[in-house]
Amino acid sequence: MHYRRTPIEVESPEQLGYAAIKNNLAESAFSDRRLTDYGIHADVGELLLPYGDHLGSEKLRALIVSGSSDLRPDDVLITTGAAAALFIVASALLEPGAHALICAPNYVTNLETPRAIGADVERIELRFEDGWRLDTESVAHRLRPNTRLVSVTYPHNPTGSMISANELRALVRIVESHAQARLLVDETYRELAYEHPLPMATSLSPRALGVSSMSKVYGLPGLRVGWLTCRDESLMQTLLAAKEQIFISGAVIDEELAARVLERRSTILSLVQETVREHLAVVRDWMQASDRFEWVEPQAGVVCFPRIRPDVGVDVDEFYRTLFHEHGTYVGGGHWFDQDRRFFRVGFAWPPRAELTRGLETLEASAATAADQPVISH
Repeated sequence: MHYRRTPIEVESPEQLGYAAIKNNLAESAFSDRRLTDYGIHADVGELLLPYGDHLGSEKLRALIVSGSSDLRPDDVLITTGAAAALFIVASALLEPGAHALICAPNYVTNLETPRAIGADVERIELRFEDGWRLDTESVAHRLRPNTRLVSVTYPHNPTGSMISANELRALVRIVESHAQARLLVDETYRELAYEHPLPMATSLSPRALGVSSMSKVYGLPGLRVGWLTCRDESLMQTLLAAKEQIFISGAVIDEELAARVLERRSTILSLVQETVREHLAVVRDWMQASDRFEWVEPQAGVVCFPRIRPDVGVDVDEFYRTLFHEHGTYVGGGHWFDQDRRFFRVGFAWPPRAELTRGLETLEASAATAADQPVISH
């Protein structure tokens, strides 16, 4: 394994220091929450703290699959966040030289762990000009005899794009037609679809795996709880062995608190979805008024991936310098996702509404400064 620190981690807000940021538009989650914000009082003083079930709390696993009639609690493996789940899947399925088809741009772990293993990583490039849409037929044509993994993220990070349930089923059929490939769906934002959420990928086939967590939708990254789902019993034993060899079992306290949150899932999701809709409307109004930026409007989740228009002359380095050093606004630069730095990720559900509005205004001001043009009032 060859590890390297990536820009998205080195430059993350928690590494930079939250106190240094005035308008934080870089976060890819719903705003950080206390348990009491959700009506949960975390009295765990009497909770016994042994090694937990190696699969994870059975109560928590049952709650995770409660919306699917095709999945059982034993189809769930609790991990230390979604990043650990992605690591386990990649290390269990890939080896040096194995072929992996991975959509890009993407959350960095989906690409970086296969690279660290030495897999032959082929990017399925999504393009702004195509509305960030995935061409499922292109995926089918790229399969090789040594393809072991087809990896997609939907709802998509960083663009907020989506596929339909039929397109997801098409991906499942593509993988099922191959002798050895598996489909991994990073479905971290699945519950924040603006219309109908996709089915859990694993419910569609034993050849599909799904990954999610408590971090993004529920705003609880401090509960280091994620999970992966798998209906292939033999593969699940391999995944469980990987977990046991990395950290044996999860934190009993974290899993208990995560279960208490999911017991109130419908109430909490209503609160989250209302805030997401309101903040998306703020960004939509800003985009409609802007003559310097453009986007493909997100269809799900809490992030979008605008860009400075190609016909706008701007010093990109000066844009980012002014944005942060003059205005205190922080966004996720395109280089976090191996994209041109004219792109940047905006997380619109993490900051309070007033902070989001201020941050968007400073994007306009910074672009004008970097272009040495006056700010145009709308």
